[in-house]
Amino acid sequence: MRSATIHVDGAARGNPGPAAIAYVIAEPNHPPVEYAETIGTATNNVAEYSALIAALERALEMGLNELTVFSDSELMVKQMAGEYRVKHPDLLPLFEAASALRRRFAKMSLSHVRREQNKRADELGNIALDAEKKKQTGDKRRETGEVKTSPVPVSDVRVRGDAIACLESAAKAWAANGPANPRPEMIWDQLWFLLEEGGVLKKPKPKK
Repeated sequence: MRSATIHVDGAARGNPGPAAIAYVIAEPNHPPVEYAETIGTATNNVAEYSALIAALERALEMGLNELTVFSDSELMVKQMAGEYRVKHPDLLPLFEAASALRRRFAKMSLSHVRREQNKRADELGNIALDAEKKKQTGDKRRETGEVKTSPVPVSDVRVRGDAIACLESAAKAWAANGPANPRPEMIWDQLWFLLEEGGVLKKPKPKK
């Protein structure tokens, strides 16, 4: 029989609001399995049940048989124990799914702990929410033009054909004529003019 201790946590910033789930599965003589992800907009209770379901599904995939599960959601723990009725329509299908998963283990206990005793799972959920918020803020700023994209490297744009021809012509002239070639500065100025005219590059202004 393979046993493990699991800490689960679900969080929502707002009720409902941006939500995330997280769990930590600790099996003796194995490194802990940590997981967190955002789940869109949800209530705290939906997030808590979603975290429990995700953790139980992962435990089944790992081939675990006996689980000791901890959660800082007193409501969920007491509902799963039959002490509280599940009345909210959003929670009922989640409660049924978690109960069905529970029956697939040889032994499983679910206990309530304080948040500080569920610290790592709570931390993982907040990391996921912070990362998602940062991503959405960056996307919004780019859409509104508040964030300027970096200039595209020359290798990532189509350089004008006449600029390439200019380089080829200069190379052939230098190979054929040696010191009799036009000054490199003149070729360079011509090349910059072609690229700037085509919108490929912008020649830097000389420092005063």
